[in-house]
Amino acid sequence: MKIIIPPILWGCALFCAALLLTGCPLKDNKKTTAATLINIDSTTLINHLSVISSAEMAGRETATPGNQRAREYIVKIFDSLQLSKTGDSFLQPFPFAQSGDQQGNNIVGVIKGTQFPDRYIAVTAHYDHLGTRNGTIFFGTDDNASGTACLLSMAQYFKQHPPRHSLLLVAFDAEEKGLQGSKYFVAHCPVPLASVALNVNMDMVSRNDSNEIFASGIKHYPFLKRYIDSIQSFTPVHIRYGHDGLNTGSQDWTNQSDHFAFHQNNIPYVYFGVEDHADYHRPGDTFDKVNKKFYYQVCTMITAVTSLLDQADAVQ
Repeated sequence: MKIIIPPILWGCALFCAALLLTGCPLKDNKKTTAATLINIDSTTLINHLSVISSAEMAGRETATPGNQRAREYIVKIFDSLQLSKTGDSFLQPFPFAQSGDQQGNNIVGVIKGTQFPDRYIAVTAHYDHLGTRNGTIFFGTDDNASGTACLLSMAQYFKQHPPRHSLLLVAFDAEEKGLQGSKYFVAHCPVPLASVALNVNMDMVSRNDSNEIFASGIKHYPFLKRYIDSIQSFTPVHIRYGHDGLNTGSQDWTNQSDHFAFHQNNIPYVYFGVEDHADYHRPGDTFDKVNKKFYYQVCTMITAVTSLLDQADAVQ
């Protein structure tokens, strides 16, 4: 599948992106920055991050009470936003292979598209983390309460600004156990898998001392670079490319997060994430260490990229 924008619509799409990022027409973009965004509620975003990474959630390990509390919080937000369901519930249970008869739970909400309701962009982030070990909580604020909180804020934005294509908003479980939630989701997709045109995945998007984030996957799907390049002029966040080369060992992120299951099924993806920091998979990955301004700018940038992609026509 591929996303294309006819030339006649490209200017309109960029104009919309400029409005999203700056609140001003394209010609005025140099006088404004993403710090002036008005379309995402920064207080709500930071509150989501604080709650999901709190001690009450106890590290959100799959099939634990802390994970259940995080799940209930996400479901509450989905319900309050009146997202549509793909069945009777927002939950997609799946067998948790490493825990006997226990189960994980993906959380799936839908915002129906105004023009192409049967074509989907999957916006995803995993909400599980490592839990508690020897009495020490692994809070997982960056990994990946940050992506989950951004997902919730994007859901709020797109409910207020309905997309042309339908959005599948999915909080995956058991990513830390071997991408189990996303693998199950793609194998048992609640909508026809052929109708999923693209995956925008977020995993670790809140901490970087150099004000940069990677948009990985472009080497596999070069046509996406044009869209991300178009956003770079309107955000102070430095968007870098890479971590998707072949034969690069641990530096290749192709199979390192939930986008991989989509990639295996020839569904294009872009994966937004920062490089590992000193607190990666350590108890020190805590809320107080997040650069709130950087995080807000990243989330608004990802929303803008998603909005621009939504202006495209998804074709086989």
